[in-house]
Amino acid sequence: MSNYKIAVVPGDGIGNEIVPEGLKVIRAAAKKHNFSIETEEFGWGAGYYLKHNQFLPDNGLEVLKKFDAIYFGSVGLPEVDDTLPAKDYTFKVRTNFNQYVNYRPVRTYPGVTRPLRTEKHIDFVIVRENTEGEFVQMGGQYLPDEPNGMGTDTSVFTRKGIERIAHYAFKLARTRDKKVTHITKSNTLINSLSYWDRIISEVAQQYPDVEHEQMYIDNSTAMFVLKPEIFDVVLTTNLFGDILSDLGGAIMGSLGLGGSGNINPEKEFPSMFEPIHGSAPDIAGKNIANPYGQIWSAAIMLEHLGEVDAAKSIMGAIDKATSQGVLTVDLGGNASATDVADAVVANL
Repeated sequence: MSNYKIAVVPGDGIGNEIVPEGLKVIRAAAKKHNFSIETEEFGWGAGYYLKHNQFLPDNGLEVLKKFDAIYFGSVGLPEVDDTLPAKDYTFKVRTNFNQYVNYRPVRTYPGVTRPLRTEKHIDFVIVRENTEGEFVQMGGQYLPDEPNGMGTDTSVFTRKGIERIAHYAFKLARTRDKKVTHITKSNTLINSLSYWDRIISEVAQQYPDVEHEQMYIDNSTAMFVLKPEIFDVVLTTNLFGDILSDLGGAIMGSLGLGGSGNINPEKEFPSMFEPIHGSAPDIAGKNIANPYGQIWSAAIMLEHLGEVDAAKSIMGAIDKATSQGVLTVDLGGNASATDVADAVVANL
């Protein structure tokens, strides 16, 4: 029987409510599919920062490295500078563990009212380059308080970084509907993103069985709303992927529905799995947060670990729960986070 060591980092805000509910589902899936998990919880994040002036201890990465995966909630609090959580926790983990794939699926949930008129089935994955691009935070501020002050950020796109995310996207498309749409803005970012386009086109030639389409970010944003059914695998940069992922959550019906994985495909380091939303401190402590995205992240984690049947069981149990009308406040229902997890477990 396989055993997996999972580092649990609930983080801040609603993370402390929805992560335990997700763990209920993971344990139920493990029992059903005959594998076991060992978990260890770490109270890191913005709350930890307020006490220790850092988001995780000096040896935090070394501690996490020993686990098979990281199950994460959210990071950030109103009283903590909002420029710090990404730099000092999220990006630190993603970069040091070479989690260069940000995997964010978008799909139709049965029983959930969507804001779009279309009733067509939606099922695509946003594959976002996760360690380069616009979020490398190379830059600075020069005389910020002076009339001639300035601030700069430099985007970084390397051949290695583009090639590996492109190969991941095309290989993923081979397991789906064999279509990759790569998102760019090379008509204005004529150096960095024309290079991005060129490398992706070179990789595409190695996958003649996969349809390859290039689309500008402005057009793709419109198509997400007007014709979301045309997408299969969406390959995009760090910044564009971050924005499009939230739009993907919106067209599903709520940001609370979106799960994701920060993945190191080679499994040289643990990957980290989290919902796409933030810590939502305004509703924290009320048990009304939507845990479906956190539970979907658990399914993505188990699939990455090789427990494919367990992942499928969780998704089936989620679909049954939403079909049964087990919906949280953001979805027009009155179910608590605990109600949702209990329903998914019962369906498992």
